[in-house]
Amino acid sequence: MALSVRDVKRSLKFYQQVLGVVPVYEEHDSIQAQTPGTRDVLVFERNTERAGKAGGVAHFGFRLVKPVAVSTIVKKVERAGGKVLSKGEFAPGLPYVFFTDPDGYEVEVWFERPTPYDPTEPIVSAQQGAPADRRRKRAGH
Repeated sequence: MALSVRDVKRSLKFYQQVLGVVPVYEEHDSIQAQTPGTRDVLVFERNTERAGKAGGVAHFGFRLVKPVAVSTIVKKVERAGGKVLSKGEFAPGLPYVFFTDPDGYEVEVWFERPTPYDPTEPIVSAQQGAPADRRRKRAGH
């Protein structure tokens, strides 16, 4: 997912503090980051005119692989400069939190039990991933 942001380094820092993302490719006005142990990719692209505008997307989310206390995520969001919109459990043992990031994007983090469609193959870490030229192509550069 590519997000138009006001400050790429601020956005990277926010998502590092909340989700533990790691940068895998950086340019002056663009940073591609990945959540460790997954295939989730976030691209932060500096565009002050479009920053925070959803463009038809109500929110986006990240599904946890194990239940985590919502209070832990809430503290990370607040320390990183985000705003918690709602939190709770969809059902017992299925926590969620909705929050906004510094540009105003609405994000959901939640846990649900594994489904029959979840991948079973091991995931390659960001350090073992695609070479820089492939990452750049995927990021639209």
